[in-house]
Formats: sequence, structure tokens, C-alpha cells
Amino acid sequence: MHIPIILIVSIILLSGCATPSEQAAQMQREMDRTVVIYGPACEKLGYTVNTDQWRSCVLQLSAKDDVKGYGYYPYPYYGPYYPHWGY
Repeated sequence: MHIPIILIVSIILLSGCATPSEQAAQMQREMDRTVVIYGPACEKLGYTVNTDQWRSCVLQLSAKDDVKGYGYYPYPYYGPYYPHWGY
């Protein structure tokens, strides 16, 4: 009775693992998407398509947007044990 359960659980867990070729395909899809989004902007900035400078521009614009996705907190958070002076 335990053998089929272990076999089923193993199959489910292994099916979630991506092979290197699947990971490479995923990265290629992400890069294609990045080129479609940021490539025209880099062309307008004067970079020739498919040059190292153009690729660098695409990656820099993508990284810039990735950083914007993180939250910005204008005031530092000191935690619950911060001494509240002036009370």
C-alpha cells in the first residue's frame, strides 16, 4: 500500500523540476520579451540594433524597471523597540 503512494508523490515532485533545456527555453522567452519591450527605446536613443551597446541598453532599461518594482519607503523603519524620543 505504501509503495503506490510513495511512487505517486515522487512523480508529482519530480514533475515540478525543470530540466536545463526547459530553463533555457524559459530564459529565452524572457529575453525575447525584454527585447520587444526595450529594443525600440534603445533604437530611438541612437543605438544600432543587435550591437553590444544596444544589448547593454536593453539590459539597463530592463534592470531599471525591475528596481522600480520594489517598494520605496521614505521614512526608515526602526522596529517596535525604537525609542520614541519626545514623548
